[in-house]
Amino acid sequence: MKVLDNKKKIESFKLFLYILPFLILVGMFAYYPLYGWVYAFFDYRPPKPFSLDDFVGLKWFKYIVDNPIRVNQIVTVMKNTFAMSALTLGTSWLPMLFAVFLNEIKCVRFRKFIQTVTTLPNFISWVLVYSIAYCIFNSTGMMNSFLQSLGLITEPILFLQQSDHVWLTQWLWLTWKNLGWAAIMYIAAISSIDEEMYEAARVDGATRMQIIRNITIPSLMPTFFVLLMINIGNFLNNGMEQFYVFQNAFNKEAIQVLDLYVYNLAMGSGSYSVSVALSMLKSIVSVILLFFANKMSKSIRGESFI
Repeated sequence: MKVLDNKKKIESFKLFLYILPFLILVGMFAYYPLYGWVYAFFDYRPPKPFSLDDFVGLKWFKYIVDNPIRVNQIVTVMKNTFAMSALTLGTSWLPMLFAVFLNEIKCVRFRKFIQTVTTLPNFISWVLVYSIAYCIFNSTGMMNSFLQSLGLITEPILFLQQSDHVWLTQWLWLTWKNLGWAAIMYIAAISSIDEEMYEAARVDGATRMQIIRNITIPSLMPTFFVLLMINIGNFLNNGMEQFYVFQNAFNKEAIQVLDLYVYNLAMGSGSYSVSVALSMLKSIVSVILLFFANKMSKSIRGESFI
Protein backbone atom coordinates (compact mmCIF):
# COMPACT_ATOMS: atom_id res chain seq x y z
CA MET A 1 0.00 0.00 0.00
CA LYS A 2 2.81 2.37 0.88
CA VAL A 3 4.45 1.68 -2.49
CA LEU A 4 1.20 2.53 -4.29
CA ASP A 5 0.78 5.70 -2.24
CA ASN A 6 4.34 6.76 -3.04
CA LYS A 7 3.74 6.14 -6.74
CA LYS A 8 0.57 8.25 -6.61
CA LYS A 9 2.46 11.05 -4.86
CA ILE A 10 5.22 10.93 -7.46
CA GLU A 11 2.68 11.01 -10.32
CA SER A 12 0.83 13.88 -8.67
CA PHE A 13 4.09 15.77 -8.24
CA LYS A 14 4.95 15.21 -11.92
CA LEU A 15 1.56 16.56 -12.96
CA PHE A 16 2.09 19.55 -10.70
CA LEU A 17 5.45 20.23 -12.39
CA TYR A 18 3.67 20.25 -15.76
CA ILE A 19 1.37 23.09 -14.70
CA LEU A 20 3.98 24.93 -12.61
CA PRO A 21 5.27 27.10 -15.51
CA PHE A 22 1.70 28.23 -16.24
CA LEU A 23 1.11 29.02 -12.57
CA ILE A 24 4.29 31.12 -12.57
CA LEU A 25 3.15 33.00 -15.69
CA VAL A 26 -0.27 33.67 -14.15
CA GLY A 27 1.38 34.90 -10.97
CA MET A 28 3.76 37.18 -12.88
CA PHE A 29 1.27 38.73 -15.28
CA ALA A 30 -2.04 38.53 -13.35
CA TYR A 31 -1.24 38.90 -9.65
CA TYR A 32 2.14 40.60 -9.33
CA PRO A 33 0.93 43.72 -11.22
CA LEU A 34 -1.70 44.20 -8.50
CA TYR A 35 1.11 45.77 -6.48
CA GLY A 36 0.60 48.79 -8.74
CA TRP A 37 -2.70 49.50 -6.96
CA VAL A 38 -0.68 51.38 -4.32
CA TYR A 39 -0.38 54.23 -6.85
CA ALA A 40 -4.05 55.01 -6.21
CA PHE A 41 -3.26 55.99 -2.62
CA PHE A 42 -0.25 58.22 -3.32
CA ASP A 43 0.28 61.52 -5.08
CA TYR A 44 2.65 59.95 -7.58
CA ARG A 45 4.68 62.05 -10.00
CA PRO A 46 7.35 60.19 -11.99
CA PRO A 47 10.27 59.79 -11.73
CA LYS A 48 10.09 60.68 -8.03
CA PRO A 49 10.10 57.51 -5.84
CA PHE A 50 7.36 56.74 -3.33
CA SER A 51 7.50 58.28 0.11
CA LEU A 52 5.07 58.29 3.02
CA ASP A 53 4.78 62.07 2.64
CA ASP A 54 2.95 61.49 -0.65
CA PHE A 55 0.30 59.24 0.89
CA VAL A 56 -3.14 60.78 0.26
CA GLY A 57 -5.51 57.94 1.19
CA LEU A 58 -8.79 58.00 -0.75
CA LYS A 59 -8.19 61.44 -2.25
CA TRP A 60 -8.16 60.24 -5.87
CA PHE A 61 -11.31 58.17 -5.42
CA LYS A 62 -13.10 61.31 -4.20
CA TYR A 63 -11.49 63.29 -7.01
CA ILE A 64 -13.28 61.12 -9.57
CA VAL A 65 -16.73 62.19 -8.36
CA ASP A 66 -16.23 65.65 -6.81
CA ASN A 67 -16.55 67.61 -10.07
CA PRO A 68 -19.75 67.64 -12.20
CA ILE A 69 -17.77 68.01 -15.45
CA ARG A 70 -15.59 65.05 -14.57
CA VAL A 71 -18.65 63.02 -13.55
CA ASN A 72 -20.34 63.80 -16.89
CA GLN A 73 -17.21 62.70 -18.71
CA ILE A 74 -17.12 59.40 -16.81
CA VAL A 75 -20.84 58.89 -17.49
CA THR A 76 -20.16 59.32 -21.22
CA VAL A 77 -17.27 56.88 -21.04
CA MET A 78 -19.41 54.34 -19.19
CA LYS A 79 -22.19 54.77 -21.74
CA ASN A 80 -19.73 53.94 -24.52
CA THR A 81 -18.39 50.99 -22.52
CA PHE A 82 -21.84 49.57 -21.82
CA ALA A 83 -22.93 50.07 -25.44
CA MET A 84 -19.88 48.26 -26.87
CA SER A 85 -20.10 45.45 -24.32
CA ALA A 86 -23.87 45.06 -24.78
CA LEU A 87 -23.45 44.72 -28.54
CA THR A 88 -20.76 42.07 -28.07
CA LEU A 89 -22.73 40.24 -25.39
CA GLY A 90 -26.00 40.40 -27.31
CA THR A 91 -24.40 38.81 -30.38
CA SER A 92 -22.29 36.24 -28.53
CA TRP A 93 -24.39 33.52 -30.21
CA LEU A 94 -22.94 34.36 -33.65
CA PRO A 95 -19.79 32.17 -33.28
CA MET A 96 -21.98 29.24 -32.25
CA LEU A 97 -24.24 29.71 -35.28
CA PHE A 98 -21.23 30.12 -37.55
CA ALA A 99 -19.70 26.89 -36.20
CA VAL A 100 -22.97 25.01 -36.72
CA PHE A 101 -23.31 26.02 -40.37
CA LEU A 102 -19.59 25.56 -40.97
CA ASN A 103 -19.97 21.99 -39.74
CA GLU A 104 -22.74 21.45 -42.29
CA ILE A 105 -20.37 22.05 -45.23
CA LYS A 106 -19.74 18.58 -46.61
CA CYS A 107 -16.72 19.42 -48.78
CA VAL A 108 -13.83 19.08 -46.31
CA ARG A 109 -11.40 21.22 -48.32
CA PHE A 110 -13.88 24.06 -48.70
CA ARG A 111 -14.79 23.86 -44.98
CA LYS A 112 -11.13 24.05 -43.96
CA PHE A 113 -10.60 26.95 -46.37
CA ILE A 114 -13.51 28.91 -44.84
CA GLN A 115 -12.32 28.14 -41.31
CA THR A 116 -8.77 29.25 -42.10
CA VAL A 117 -9.86 32.45 -43.84
CA THR A 118 -12.16 33.44 -40.95
CA THR A 119 -9.60 32.55 -38.27
CA LEU A 120 -6.61 34.41 -39.76
CA PRO A 121 -7.89 37.94 -38.91
CA ASN A 122 -7.55 37.08 -35.21
CA PHE A 123 -3.76 37.05 -35.67
CA ILE A 124 -3.69 40.48 -37.34
CA SER A 125 -2.85 43.34 -34.99
CA TRP A 126 -5.31 46.20 -34.60
CA VAL A 127 -2.75 48.53 -36.16
CA LEU A 128 -2.90 46.50 -39.38
CA VAL A 129 -6.70 46.33 -39.15
CA TYR A 130 -6.81 50.13 -39.00
CA SER A 131 -4.43 50.28 -41.95
CA ILE A 132 -6.87 48.15 -43.94
CA ALA A 133 -9.77 50.35 -42.83
CA TYR A 134 -7.83 53.49 -43.76
CA CYS A 135 -7.02 52.20 -47.24
CA ILE A 136 -10.67 51.37 -47.86
CA PHE A 137 -12.56 54.17 -46.10
CA ASN A 138 -10.36 57.30 -46.05
CA SER A 139 -11.32 60.31 -48.18
CA THR A 140 -9.25 59.09 -51.14
CA GLY A 141 -9.70 55.38 -50.43
CA MET A 142 -11.28 52.61 -52.42
CA MET A 143 -14.85 53.15 -51.18
CA ASN A 144 -14.97 56.89 -51.90
CA SER A 145 -13.29 56.41 -55.27
CA PHE A 146 -15.83 53.72 -56.18
CA LEU A 147 -18.83 55.83 -55.13
CA GLN A 148 -17.50 58.88 -56.97
CA SER A 149 -16.89 56.85 -60.15
CA LEU A 150 -20.54 55.77 -60.06
CA GLY A 151 -21.64 59.37 -59.60
CA LEU A 152 -23.37 58.61 -56.30
CA ILE A 153 -21.41 61.26 -54.39
CA THR A 154 -19.58 64.45 -55.34
CA GLU A 155 -17.69 64.96 -52.08
CA PRO A 156 -15.85 62.18 -50.24
CA ILE A 157 -17.55 60.74 -47.16
CA LEU A 158 -15.41 60.83 -44.03
CA PHE A 159 -16.26 57.32 -42.85
CA LEU A 160 -13.52 57.09 -40.21
CA GLN A 161 -14.27 60.52 -38.75
CA GLN A 162 -18.00 59.98 -38.20
CA SER A 163 -19.21 59.38 -34.66
CA ASP A 164 -22.89 58.66 -35.40
CA HIS A 165 -22.44 54.93 -36.02
CA VAL A 166 -19.09 54.34 -34.36
CA TRP A 167 -20.49 51.71 -31.94
CA LEU A 168 -21.84 49.66 -34.83
CA THR A 169 -18.72 50.00 -36.99
CA GLN A 170 -16.44 49.02 -34.12
CA TRP A 171 -18.61 45.98 -33.42
CA LEU A 172 -18.42 45.00 -37.09
CA TRP A 173 -14.61 45.23 -37.09
CA LEU A 174 -14.43 43.21 -33.86
CA THR A 175 -16.79 40.56 -35.24
CA TRP A 176 -14.81 40.31 -38.48
CA LYS A 177 -11.60 39.86 -36.51
CA ASN A 178 -12.79 37.37 -33.86
CA LEU A 179 -15.67 35.37 -35.38
CA GLY A 180 -13.61 32.48 -36.76
CA TRP A 181 -11.42 32.24 -33.69
CA ALA A 182 -14.40 32.30 -31.29
CA ALA A 183 -16.06 29.51 -33.30
CA ILE A 184 -13.20 27.07 -32.62
CA MET A 185 -14.59 26.25 -29.16
CA TYR A 186 -17.96 25.34 -30.65
CA ILE A 187 -16.40 23.32 -33.47
CA ALA A 188 -14.59 21.26 -30.84
CA ALA A 189 -17.85 20.82 -28.92
CA ILE A 190 -19.65 19.68 -32.09
CA SER A 191 -17.00 17.03 -32.72
CA SER A 192 -17.76 15.54 -29.28
CA ILE A 193 -21.49 15.04 -29.98
CA ASP A 194 -22.41 11.35 -30.19
CA GLU A 195 -22.69 10.40 -33.88
CA GLU A 196 -25.35 7.80 -33.03
CA MET A 197 -27.77 10.63 -32.21
CA TYR A 198 -27.36 11.97 -35.75
CA GLU A 199 -27.78 8.52 -37.26
CA ALA A 200 -30.95 7.88 -35.25
CA ALA A 201 -32.39 11.25 -36.34
CA ARG A 202 -31.65 10.50 -40.00
CA VAL A 203 -33.27 7.09 -39.72
CA ASP A 204 -36.37 8.79 -38.29
CA GLY A 205 -36.45 11.08 -41.34
CA ALA A 206 -35.26 14.30 -39.72
CA THR A 207 -34.11 17.05 -42.06
CA ARG A 208 -30.77 18.84 -41.67
CA MET A 209 -32.45 21.87 -40.07
CA GLN A 210 -34.37 19.64 -37.65
CA ILE A 211 -31.12 17.91 -36.68
CA ILE A 212 -29.45 21.29 -36.11
CA ARG A 213 -32.39 22.60 -34.08
CA ASN A 214 -32.98 19.48 -31.96
CA ILE A 215 -29.52 17.93 -31.57
CA THR A 216 -26.61 20.22 -32.47
CA ILE A 217 -27.73 23.50 -30.87
CA PRO A 218 -29.02 21.90 -27.60
CA SER A 219 -25.71 20.04 -27.30
CA LEU A 220 -23.81 23.34 -27.65
CA MET A 221 -25.86 25.24 -25.06
CA PRO A 222 -23.69 24.27 -22.03
CA THR A 223 -20.60 25.63 -23.82
CA PHE A 224 -22.52 28.73 -24.86
CA PHE A 225 -23.75 29.47 -21.33
CA VAL A 226 -20.29 29.04 -19.78
CA LEU A 227 -18.76 31.46 -22.31
CA LEU A 228 -21.72 33.84 -21.85
CA MET A 229 -21.23 33.94 -18.08
CA ILE A 230 -17.51 34.60 -18.50
CA ASN A 231 -18.32 37.45 -20.90
CA ILE A 232 -20.70 38.92 -18.33
CA GLY A 233 -17.85 38.91 -15.82
CA ASN A 234 -15.70 40.75 -18.39
CA PHE A 235 -18.45 43.24 -19.22
CA LEU A 236 -16.29 46.30 -18.48
CA ASN A 237 -13.22 44.93 -20.28
CA ASN A 238 -13.50 46.14 -23.85
CA GLY A 239 -9.78 46.22 -24.45
CA MET A 240 -7.94 49.34 -25.52
CA GLU A 241 -6.01 48.60 -28.72
CA GLN A 242 -8.98 48.63 -31.09
CA PHE A 243 -10.41 51.92 -29.86
CA TYR A 244 -7.00 53.52 -29.50
CA VAL A 245 -6.12 53.08 -33.18
CA PHE A 246 -9.59 54.11 -34.41
CA GLN A 247 -9.98 57.18 -32.19
CA ASN A 248 -9.59 60.69 -33.59
CA ALA A 249 -10.66 64.21 -32.70
CA PHE A 250 -14.05 63.74 -34.40
CA ASN A 251 -15.19 60.46 -32.81
CA LYS A 252 -13.36 60.56 -29.47
CA GLU A 253 -16.48 61.27 -27.41
CA ALA A 254 -18.31 58.25 -28.84
CA ILE A 255 -15.43 55.76 -29.03
CA GLN A 256 -13.68 56.33 -25.70
CA VAL A 257 -14.40 53.29 -23.54
CA LEU A 258 -13.22 52.83 -19.97
CA ASP A 259 -9.91 51.11 -20.81
CA LEU A 260 -9.04 53.81 -23.33
CA TYR A 261 -10.08 56.55 -20.90
CA VAL A 262 -7.78 55.14 -18.23
CA TYR A 263 -4.92 55.00 -20.73
CA ASN A 264 -5.52 58.57 -21.91
CA LEU A 265 -5.58 59.78 -18.31
CA ALA A 266 -2.23 58.16 -17.55
CA MET A 267 -0.36 58.75 -20.80
CA GLY A 268 -2.12 61.90 -21.99
CA SER A 269 -2.48 64.05 -18.89
CA GLY A 270 -0.07 62.24 -16.55
CA SER A 271 -2.82 61.45 -14.00
CA TYR A 272 -1.33 58.10 -13.04
CA SER A 273 -2.94 57.90 -9.62
CA VAL A 274 -6.42 58.71 -10.93
CA SER A 275 -6.11 56.14 -13.71
CA VAL A 276 -5.06 53.46 -11.21
CA ALA A 277 -8.01 54.35 -8.96
CA LEU A 278 -10.39 53.93 -11.91
CA SER A 279 -8.74 50.62 -12.83
CA MET A 280 -9.20 49.40 -9.27
CA LEU A 281 -12.89 50.24 -9.33
CA LYS A 282 -13.24 48.51 -12.69
CA SER A 283 -11.53 45.37 -11.40
CA ILE A 284 -13.74 45.27 -8.30
CA VAL A 285 -16.90 45.66 -10.40
CA SER A 286 -15.67 42.94 -12.78
CA VAL A 287 -15.15 40.51 -9.88
CA ILE A 288 -18.64 41.30 -8.57
CA LEU A 289 -20.10 40.70 -12.04
CA LEU A 290 -18.20 37.41 -12.30
CA PHE A 291 -19.65 36.12 -9.02
CA PHE A 292 -23.10 37.37 -10.05
CA ALA A 293 -22.80 35.50 -13.35
CA ASN A 294 -21.65 32.39 -11.50
CA LYS A 295 -24.65 32.57 -9.16
CA MET A 296 -26.98 33.11 -12.11
CA SER A 297 -25.46 30.09 -13.86
CA LYS A 298 -25.98 27.97 -10.76
CA SER A 299 -29.62 29.05 -10.42
CA ILE A 300 -30.46 28.63 -14.14
CA ARG A 301 -28.35 25.63 -15.15
CA GLY A 302 -27.72 24.07 -11.76
CA GLU A 303 -23.98 24.29 -12.40
CA SER A 304 -21.37 26.89 -11.55
CA PHE A 305 -18.09 27.53 -13.33
CA ILE A 306 -16.12 28.77 -10.31
